[in-house]
Amino acid sequence: MLMRYFHTLRFLKPTQVYYQLFYKLRRIFRNFTKFKYSYHSYQQGQTLAVNEAMPASYESYRFDEKHQFTFLNLSESFIKIDWDYSTYGKLWTYNLNYFDFLNQTSITKEQGLVLINDFIPQLPQLKNANEPYPISLRGINWVKFLSKHNISNKEIDQSLYSQYLILLNNLEYHLLGNHLLENGFSLYIGGCYFKNEKLINKGFSILKKELKEQILLDGAHYELSPMYHQILLSRLLDCISIGNSEHLPLMKNYAQKMCGWLKAISFNNGEIPLLNDSAKNIAPTTTTLLRYAEKLGINPSPRELKDSGYRKYKLGEAELIFDIGKIGPSYIPGHAHADIFNFVLSDNGLPIVVDTGISTYEKNQRRQEERSTFSHNTVEINHKNQVDVWDGFRVGKRARIEILKDEIKETTASHNGYRSENSIHQRSWKIANPSIASFIIEDHIFGNNSTARAYIHFHPSCEVKIVEEKIKVNNWIIQFDKVNTLYLQPYLYTEEYNGTKEGIVAVINFKSSLISYFNKG
Repeated sequence: MLMRYFHTLRFLKPTQVYYQLFYKLRRIFRNFTKFKYSYHSYQQGQTLAVNEAMPASYESYRFDEKHQFTFLNLSESFIKIDWDYSTYGKLWTYNLNYFDFLNQTSITKEQGLVLINDFIPQLPQLKNANEPYPISLRGINWVKFLSKHNISNKEIDQSLYSQYLILLNNLEYHLLGNHLLENGFSLYIGGCYFKNEKLINKGFSILKKELKEQILLDGAHYELSPMYHQILLSRLLDCISIGNSEHLPLMKNYAQKMCGWLKAISFNNGEIPLLNDSAKNIAPTTTTLLRYAEKLGINPSPRELKDSGYRKYKLGEAELIFDIGKIGPSYIPGHAHADIFNFVLSDNGLPIVVDTGISTYEKNQRRQEERSTFSHNTVEINHKNQVDVWDGFRVGKRARIEILKDEIKETTASHNGYRSENSIHQRSWKIANPSIASFIIEDHIFGNNSTARAYIHFHPSCEVKIVEEKIKVNNWIIQFDKVNTLYLQPYLYTEEYNGTKEGIVAVINFKSSLISYFNKG
């Protein structure tokens, strides 16, 4: 366990270590002195112009007239709303406190005001609501709602401004990554609402620094989750929609890159591959975001998938996406999985080979399994993970990846994630003819004569069977060279939180080499 902590903590930035210690010591001191934040700071807000293309809240995040809230496919009704309700876990509680439902198309101005006014007097006693991440998202949603309905309310403005002062005092430098970026987006939007230069300048200084750090040269967000990329792009577009003219060139430049990457990584039908921590109905869709960007005068700059580690081959109507990149930024890999050399396959808009997805953020066995190597379309050796994913959002010992060939029709890379087993895994993807739905994956294990196992997870809608030692799946045939054993077994697939379906995974045992031929027809 000590070595696990060592390999986890040694990648942290000095800023993270400093603020982890600072916030913990400050919390102890404030508990001793019985410190309390003030919720009576006041500045009058001014509603902002809301672009008609600004995405509304998903109906999957909803509130109805019976006081029933639904998030993450779990519903709860309240006679009196418990804003710290914890039965469904912290992520559900967070969503309750985000107030994303304020901007659902069906909610009325009156219903929204009732919810806000119920929340405000309870806020000082709430646990989750006063954390910086919920404050950031709630602030954006309140500003959107107040602006949409042209509401001017002194009590709401007082509460909202006080929350922004609390956020300023608790910026997530101890985490960095998308959390700090969300802090910056919210401060900027809140600053524009209150016409407060301090909030605007602090928000923009965070955005200027963190966008440079977090947006890779190919336009991807560096945590390498297509879902979080969509979320953060939507925030950036919101800032552009209401931002100050002197800030727009920088923000538009990053938005163009992010739009380009999102367009490149998405399938032809607009769906994103559910890689790393990604799920459906959490973020605005690619189509919605590109339409929003177009309304703001932003056109996607053509991007080639490169620095993010993802690659895409188009094979007629089929699309193959695979991963030869590192798991994410070394100092914040919380949304990463042990999925080196994972791949997904879609054919004419229909998923064939899929990632198993994520169904929970709770630190439980299910979360651990969904991050593990055997839940991805790659190779596992001796039942071990390629990287040490643990405790829900932590990563210990990591793998080093070496790209050996990176060409239009062939890509080869290796990783040393199994060095404890004295083994190196090398995988190649080879395309004979891009106009034909046909490709080859070659796996080689160098080193110890270990037991290797490859996994191919099929979408639950697929009909999968083994015929004459070949896998037939829909109109695809997969055959293998150098197989020891081949069999099918069930697995749980999820494309939304708290929802699973049974699919079929192929398990292929081999020794030192495996060649897999994928052919359509």
